[in-house]
Amino acid sequence: MSSSLRLLSSRCLSAASKSNAFGSGSARQLSSMGASTPSFLSASPNAYAPPVRYQSTASEKAKVKAPPMVYISGEEMTHYATQLLLSQWIEPHFDTSAWETYDLSCRSRDDTDDQVLADAVAAGKRIGAIFKEPTITPSAVQVQEMGLKKAWGSPNGAMRKGWNGITISRDTIHIEGIELGYKNQVLFERHAVGGEYGAGWNEVGEGTLLTTYIPSDGGAPFVVDKRDLTDKHNVCVVYHNPYDNVRELAHLFFKRCLEQNVTPYIVTKKTVFKWQEGFWATMKKVFDDTYKDDFLKAGLLDRSGGELQHLISDAATMQLIRWTDGGFGMAAHNYDGDMLTDQIAQVHRSPGFITSNLVGRSDDGTTLIKEFEASHGTVTDLWLDHLAGKETSLNPLGLVEALLGAMRHAADLELEANPKDRNAQQMHDHVNNFSDTLRTALHNTFRYGQGTRDMSGPTGFTTEDFVAKVAWRLNRYLAQQIEEQAPPELKEEDLAVPAEKLSEFDQKAILKLFEKYDKSGGGEDRLQELFEDADEDGSGPEEELMIYSRHLD
Repeated sequence: MSSSLRLLSSRCLSAASKSNAFGSGSARQLSSMGASTPSFLSASPNAYAPPVRYQSTASEKAKVKAPPMVYISGEEMTHYATQLLLSQWIEPHFDTSAWETYDLSCRSRDDTDDQVLADAVAAGKRIGAIFKEPTITPSAVQVQEMGLKKAWGSPNGAMRKGWNGITISRDTIHIEGIELGYKNQVLFERHAVGGEYGAGWNEVGEGTLLTTYIPSDGGAPFVVDKRDLTDKHNVCVVYHNPYDNVRELAHLFFKRCLEQNVTPYIVTKKTVFKWQEGFWATMKKVFDDTYKDDFLKAGLLDRSGGELQHLISDAATMQLIRWTDGGFGMAAHNYDGDMLTDQIAQVHRSPGFITSNLVGRSDDGTTLIKEFEASHGTVTDLWLDHLAGKETSLNPLGLVEALLGAMRHAADLELEANPKDRNAQQMHDHVNNFSDTLRTALHNTFRYGQGTRDMSGPTGFTTEDFVAKVAWRLNRYLAQQIEEQAPPELKEEDLAVPAEKLSEFDQKAILKLFEKYDKSGGGEDRLQELFEDADEDGSGPEEELMIYSRHLD
């Protein structure tokens, strides 16, 4: 009852004054209220203030300062689209001045001799939250077309090494009510380091190839592999798989599978590549020691015979096509993970419908470093159409999921660093609410048949119109939230009535005015409750009435 009575504002006092409800004659107390009831217009030293300060109105465009984050810009169509959604979805609501931006376009890398990549990696290690637009790894042809000094390598290797990469998480994105590929969540953990991506190689002729290991502790060197090369033309490749972080990968994977209620599988080719046995053995030990009981209790091992199952990579490729109900997760080596997640993307419509998040750890091991990007490239074909003045229709779902993921991780890190700071908590809550609201606005736009052309056919929205439509819906949803929240902080000390002035007011006339606005009924009894409620929380009746009128309106 008290919450419904916390209402009637300064406009009531003003209206009463204008209608002469407050007479200048002697005061007439309402006998039914009793002598102990506080006067209706008792002066209060403290105006009503809600426990949380809410954003007042959408029109004020009050911005929240976004926590520090590294923003890595790329090029072509995805860079253009990301700038659109930043200007219309993010910047109207956030002050992004704490973000550090690094341009990893081919031209920027060439002009700085790749110093910009080193700077971006250092910033990512320092800050811990990174968003990356798709970038180009130039081919020999592109080197000539762009007039570059050299074919700069993929920046991903430097990032994974610099951020002590553990895994690349690639998960399906779902829009409720729209069938894409997999009906339920599919998770994937791809070992972030090792394998062919860091290989050393050379072209050689006939001869002998020795791979020799020299221990760092001064132990005796030994030959890992020796082979005679009898062909006149050979390519020799040497690489390794670091396994120190596989335990941490296992913990990340199994925790996520439990959170998402999916069945875990481990994928290798260990029947042929015997050296992969260690990956499987480590994953299984962590599972059996720490997680098996939880998975059994949740019923998540029913489909796998009550055990953690191993899948040969060949079999995994077939199951990815068959298991379209989803509800499973896989973990694999670097290269296998790369190939298998591309297959998941095709089953689930396109690479735009899966995430790609690198998870690493700070040098001291205390903080998770997370980099978020879309799993697709720069979409060159649409960029060429855009440059030619043609309409384009790029679906930005993967881009915005990556951006929101980076913003949320940045907010998590800020709160972890300042757990008792009220501003950090409010910022964290704001970022999470905003990302949920933007995701709802984005998904609803698709659901209402207003999507891009990959989803809605030839009549779908262009790139620009889709971004504008989502912006309109986002602003509307945020405005609705503001209207539904508690009122903003009020400062009405100047409206409190001094005790010496109370004798000037006719409280019976005030009751008449109260009944006029009391649309829920109750009249004098509800006015009595209002006074009692004011006594309980210490606020003055004028503040209680101030809020009451807001409710009646």
